[in-house]
Amino acid sequence: MNISNINVNKYPVSQIFDSESRAVYEIPKYQREYTWGPKQWEALFDDLTEHEEGYFLGSIICINTTTDAINTLKFEVVDGQQRITTISIFLTALYSFLSEHKEELDDDQQSDLLQLKKRLVLKKTDDEIRIVPQRQNFNLEDYMSLLSEQGIIAKRSAPKNAGNRRIYHAFNYFKRRIDGATQDEKQKISTTFRMLDKINSAIFVKIDVSNHADAYTLFESLNDRGTPLTAVDLIKNSLLAKLDLKGSASLDYYFGRWTEVLNNLGDNYAVQERFFRHNYNAFRKSVNEPFVNFNDDRTYPLGSIATRTTLLDIYEKIVSKNPEDFLNDIIENSAIYAKITLMNPDELSDELKESFSDLQRVQGVPAYLLLLYLLKKRQSLQLSEADIIKINTLLVNFFVRRNLTDVPPTRDLTRLFMSFIEEIESENYIGNTIYEKLRLRLLAKSASDELFEQRLNGPVYDENSDAVRFILCMLAKQGMTKETQQDLWVKYDSSQYKWTIEHIFPQGSNIPDCWVDMIANGDREKAKEYQNAYVHTFGNLTITGYNSTLGNKSFQEKKERKDTNDHYIGYRNGLNLNRDVCDKEEWTVEIIKERTKFLVKQIMELFKI
Repeated sequence: MNISNINVNKYPVSQIFDSESRAVYEIPKYQREYTWGPKQWEALFDDLTEHEEGYFLGSIICINTTTDAINTLKFEVVDGQQRITTISIFLTALYSFLSEHKEELDDDQQSDLLQLKKRLVLKKTDDEIRIVPQRQNFNLEDYMSLLSEQGIIAKRSAPKNAGNRRIYHAFNYFKRRIDGATQDEKQKISTTFRMLDKINSAIFVKIDVSNHADAYTLFESLNDRGTPLTAVDLIKNSLLAKLDLKGSASLDYYFGRWTEVLNNLGDNYAVQERFFRHNYNAFRKSVNEPFVNFNDDRTYPLGSIATRTTLLDIYEKIVSKNPEDFLNDIIENSAIYAKITLMNPDELSDELKESFSDLQRVQGVPAYLLLLYLLKKRQSLQLSEADIIKINTLLVNFFVRRNLTDVPPTRDLTRLFMSFIEEIESENYIGNTIYEKLRLRLLAKSASDELFEQRLNGPVYDENSDAVRFILCMLAKQGMTKETQQDLWVKYDSSQYKWTIEHIFPQGSNIPDCWVDMIANGDREKAKEYQNAYVHTFGNLTITGYNSTLGNKSFQEKKERKDTNDHYIGYRNGLNLNRDVCDKEEWTVEIIKERTKFLVKQIMELFKI
């Protein structure tokens, strides 16, 4: 790598967003638009609030575009725009929350609130913003409008339908999470300022280069490095070192046994690391028993929960205690995990396999630690295969509701299932009692029917397209017979499903004339307004065979579309989900609204707890 001039420094967020500086970070036009969604927002919020101050946010690569003619430092952000834009939206949400409680703030807190405002806008200006988002899809206009609404910059009119786009969705997400974290009336102000302190102290590595060629050389280099040893590698090394000292068998023998663990888990490191976290969290009570002593009143001396940061420390202690027992246990548990994750589904019945598949499809991975415990203890807990399938169905329904409402937040799920495991042990639950007690526990933690129904009636596709596809597939599955059976989860390759979500009224920005005429009597502005309001609702969504040219065709063409083998891939594809669509001669806003009501009613019934 040959770069003429590079400057690398470590900065806290408070320095990147320095209230006294005139530094501006601009996302250039050639970069993609703001694309982060609920998964990334949730991960960032949890990482910043759950870790100690000084959390590492990664690197940003900038080109210094400052000219001598201006007194403002300008940086073009080549890499890191999603993170830095999201941080600025998070700070805006905190400013909004604290402003709503301004009368409760003391003098120092009032001063801190003013400093927060100055982090987002340049000093002594009304509308020179610190972070200048990408301009595509109204990103910049929406961001400016958001800051204006919060009183951070001068008043300006909001662009049409700003509330339906990502910048506002991100802001509303962080406001909901802040509200959820500050429910204690007595502690809400101090809790919010602790949150702000953690953000301000989080660390970016800022890499400044002088030109685009150097920026992209650096970018490619940073993304093409070999990875260092992982926590799982280090656990293995610790284990083999301990076993080698014991000398009871050859190191090759133990290495072969360790390979069984990796064969069970597969090559994906994320899955391997997740298994080790789930394994400890599922069995933490029994794992900690050998480490409890009279001089230490901690119930879990190894740690109350295994996280990415505590994983290695926990397992090094377990390995040191009894490496052979640990290896035997980890081989057995990883084999069970391989069945839950379908890495090794050979011995499973079709019904059990399908129930595990549904849980995986609905992003129910946090429940794997509970299933690991139940399957390992299955005999003593008197659980039949039918019991496990029923529990899986219950978990699927819970995760459908959770994924559309964010209730409970992801960070609470691990402790939810861990505490239920210990309830099973303390109360000696067995058989169907486990199902009933779990149902009650999930019901208490799940979103209310009112909130679930509210989210179902909204722009669901834009909020969580994976969850929406799962719901549509499950609705379609309800109407299948042996003659019309279809595998809606089969893929052409690793990334493209053969059956995909189809927007009946197209979602593209350039609405075809035939749709403008049908949906809005030729009024293109009205058609755009309808599109923003209804295009991502359930009433406008269905499942069809994948065809990249289907989206912008007329309603009639979409109904009658066939592939090269003369098979229907449009709405006459045989799925019961599309029957009511095929009955229509036109597609209108009223039809979308009525179909939304109809589908929401079905979904509420199908996924009740």
